[in-house]
Amino acid sequence: MSAEDAPLAPHATAAVAGAVWHSLVWLVVGNAIGVMIAILLLLPGLNPWLGEWTYGRWMMVHMNVALYGWCSLPMLAFLFKVYRADRGPTAAWCRPVLWLWSGALVAGSIAWLSGQSSGKPFLDWSGYARVLFPLAMGSLWLLLTMAFMRGRSPTEKRSAQMAKLVGLVTLAAVPFVIYFASSPGIYPAVNPDTGGPTGASQLESSLGTVLILLVLPYGITRRREPRPKVVAVSWIVFLAESILCAMLGRGDVSHHRPVQYLSLASLLIWIPLIPSYYAAFRWNRSTRRWRIAMYWWWGGLVVSGWVLFLPGILDRIKFTDVLVGHSLTAVAGFLTALLILVMIQLVGEQDSRIFNRTWSFHAWNQGVLAYVIVISVAGWIESDNPAFTIVPGPMRDILYFVRLLTGVAMLAGSLEWLIAASSLSIVAPAAETEFSGARVA
Repeated sequence: MSAEDAPLAPHATAAVAGAVWHSLVWLVVGNAIGVMIAILLLLPGLNPWLGEWTYGRWMMVHMNVALYGWCSLPMLAFLFKVYRADRGPTAAWCRPVLWLWSGALVAGSIAWLSGQSSGKPFLDWSGYARVLFPLAMGSLWLLLTMAFMRGRSPTEKRSAQMAKLVGLVTLAAVPFVIYFASSPGIYPAVNPDTGGPTGASQLESSLGTVLILLVLPYGITRRREPRPKVVAVSWIVFLAESILCAMLGRGDVSHHRPVQYLSLASLLIWIPLIPSYYAAFRWNRSTRRWRIAMYWWWGGLVVSGWVLFLPGILDRIKFTDVLVGHSLTAVAGFLTALLILVMIQLVGEQDSRIFNRTWSFHAWNQGVLAYVIVISVAGWIESDNPAFTIVPGPMRDILYFVRLLTGVAMLAGSLEWLIAASSLSIVAPAAETEFSGARVA
């Protein structure tokens, strides 16, 4: 297809470049810890060498730096761009906000390795770290507010200005939500047959992901003309499913109730809708391979998420490595492809080559796929024999050795991205450039 817009700026602004670099640092750190954890599982005799910094404490660090580092910092780049904080007087404050965010993660990691935790996965913030991280989020909100108050761009529509205002109001609540949700005394609805989330809570969190998918293109690209009907259809479906989610309530309820797993099946409609929705927007041609990867991971995530929740299946695989494989599908597969798609769109035409290296693309995606398959096989065996993943044996060791190799492949791929990003001009302060459109693949 030919480009319908002017090409992207050749380089990212310094603020966006900094957010990309910080996110890749945390991706490499998280992957390195993951490889170390895989070695400890394969060779449990090494655990005593770590002293009090045990496997369980490193696991907290691994999960949290993946979520609040790698998965979150690209969204700061997105917000910098949307609110124009990476230009003008506020641009100088983007770098301190990024370092404050990463500093809070370092403080949190030290706290988790020291044994401080709320005991809630992904909400392990406790002690001083429970205060520092919301403060870092608050600094981001102040920066975006200052950028918003500078005034609108001459070409910006009033609807876009209102959307930004709604975004600021929503973001203002997030630090408080993180602080209070980290309290050990606050828990969401529980499935009494598994001890995990209910169908209603899974539908709610999934719709939150869908909302992000629907909103993201508006901040980094433009719609095609004439406007495809799929955009309106997608928002209508989202509204209908949100009403369904509200009707399900928030009480403790089993996955054996048909309304729970049937309502969760409503997410299957998004498998074709998301690719059609994204095709309604103009994308930089450099995003093509990661868009395709995102669509495939998204389909696998939605299908596996529903199948694994079905009665009989969830009863068997709960608390096993099968759910670890599903989590990797979500974070390392789908979410990583989405984040790289966003960052390619943000960093500009020339610097998009950071993520478009053939070797690292295949090392990452094939490594994640192999990991998911291997860990799911191990989890399925574990569901019949709980001692399988604990007691070393030939089959267990083979599966865990392959798991280690997949982790090494993912670490190597992420290292190539970080090295490429560190050697490019975008890491140094760059001339501020305006977003002027996108190319389509």
